Amino acid sequence: MTLIDKTMNELNASSSNSGTPKAKRRRRIRPDQVGLYGLLIVAALSALFPLLWMLSGSLQSLTELLSNESFLPASPQWSNYLTAWTEGQLGTYLRNSIIYSGSAVIGILLVSSLAGYALARLEFAGKGVFTFIILAVMIIPAPAMFLAQYKLLISLGLTNNPVGYILILITSGIPMSTLIMRSFFISQPRDLEEAAALDGAGPVRVFWSVILPLARPGLAAVAVIQGLGAWNEYLMALVLFDDNDLMPIQRGLTAFTSADTPQQQILLAATTISIVPVVIFYLLAQRHIVKGIGAGAIK
Repeated sequence: MTLIDKTMNELNASSSNSGTPKAKRRRRIRPDQVGLYGLLIVAALSALFPLLWMLSGSLQSLTELLSNESFLPASPQWSNYLTAWTEGQLGTYLRNSIIYSGSAVIGILLVSSLAGYALARLEFAGKGVFTFIILAVMIIPAPAMFLAQYKLLISLGLTNNPVGYILILITSGIPMSTLIMRSFFISQPRDLEEAAALDGAGPVRVFWSVILPLARPGLAAVAVIQGLGAWNEYLMALVLFDDNDLMPIQRGLTAFTSADTPQQQILLAATTISIVPVVIFYLLAQRHIVKGIGAGAIK
């Protein structure tokens, strides 16, 4: 067994031992905590209410929704979801958004993890200037760069092309993600890296076998943040795409926003469908999110 394998096994054993369940005593809520828990409950209900209202409205008829007589639907209209799926072409748009967001997240994770590790561990000329440039790019609003990005895609022949749109999503998410990963790598001890180097592992092996497994919380946090940003992006798609079949999921939602034929209940049903993949992804990565964001924000 190599030194790196022994070190990793000892780390896993210590973490598993620390997580061994012990006899838990029932904790009493102190009087000074009642107000805090009350505020947290109110905040949680405030965050959940719009979601519950959207689910309820998506199952109501238009007359019932506009009358606002009851929060719960008297007779659930499940056909609203079928109408939203067919008339809004949500199948095509949902597939496009999954491809765009998934590709963008993979590209952002690959580039930002390598760049963040280089800024955290390597010493090279212009390191401070490079970090300053990343911060400066983050200050520029995304719409302000649309013209330059569009002209660049024209010169590359990537207008009305999914590849060009995915590249825009990747480049837009790299600056923030790089700084998050840099902060996360700085917070990690160098002991395992030194042990791997003594064992004969090269920089690539150290990064792939030691650093990335420890960086899973940071990677999950970056994936959620940038995944949400890519999923909700619509302005650049509106500028870039001429073909309606290449549009993301937000294009399907606009089919039910006409003032002449209001279909608010169908719009709510389509919105509910559009957030399902995001909710599933968030639930799968939630145990890493808080730890990753905290490490990136504090260190």
